[in-house]
Amino acid sequence: MTPLKIGACVRATEITTCRDWLFEADRDIELQDFMTHAALTTEYDDRIAAAKGALAGHRGRVGIHGPYEGLDIDNKDAELRPLITARFLRALMAAEAVGARQMVLHSPYRAWYQNNRLAAPAYAQEKLDRVHMVLDPVVKRAAETGITLVIENIEDVDPATRRALVDSFDSPAVALSIDTGHAQLARRAAGAPPVDYFVRDAGSQLAHVHLQDVDGHADRHWAPGEGEIEWAAVFRALADCDSAPHLVLELRNKADIPKGFAYLKGLGLVC
Repeated sequence: MTPLKIGACVRATEITTCRDWLFEADRDIELQDFMTHAALTTEYDDRIAAAKGALAGHRGRVGIHGPYEGLDIDNKDAELRPLITARFLRALMAAEAVGARQMVLHSPYRAWYQNNRLAAPAYAQEKLDRVHMVLDPVVKRAAETGITLVIENIEDVDPATRRALVDSFDSPAVALSIDTGHAQLARRAAGAPPVDYFVRDAGSQLAHVHLQDVDGHADRHWAPGEGEIEWAAVFRALADCDSAPHLVLELRNKADIPKGFAYLKGLGLVC
């Protein structure tokens, strides 16, 4: 198996902690500077300037993590939905301004959905319709700017459900993201399949992966090797994926990026 090149999720101010590693090999970078209300309003110009400065000279692929707190893409309140759409559109402006080609959004599917999707005849379709009300204008704008929205599993149990959501847009501007830690937590908490099954189910729709390890109890964002994920199986599945997804370490402690990389490299999985 050919080792895969990985990068990392960082804020602009954190790039200096691993700049040589990121820049010399043109590694994927996911900026995590544009997730909050303040970042997209009062702090917007300063954050754009900081991101551009920090990325100067980088020739790899760039993405951003979009906002998510309080911004459920399946919002039942008709008055709130346009506000959520507007926030995502503003985040797309930030992505375009810093040269990002991806923006991460959070999945609306949880164990509750999986257990209740057939309890009422229109339950699943009504949820899907609400998601489209929020995201259709965002998908349109993303397509116009060449940015891909990648929808990340949060508490998803069946990976096929989110894949069907991506299919419903029928647009190259929407693809799948997998967070390895979230998938493992869903496996332990709700009987989801193993992490590598999430990768294989995504197939050519997979455009982005958060690499983080967990203990099966909480969303730890530990370095690979500190938790219980079967990394060899995950990377065998990634090696069979023909869509060249962004692969980024998403660690709570950025100082652990070298350790996480070294662990995976020691297994012959990454370069």
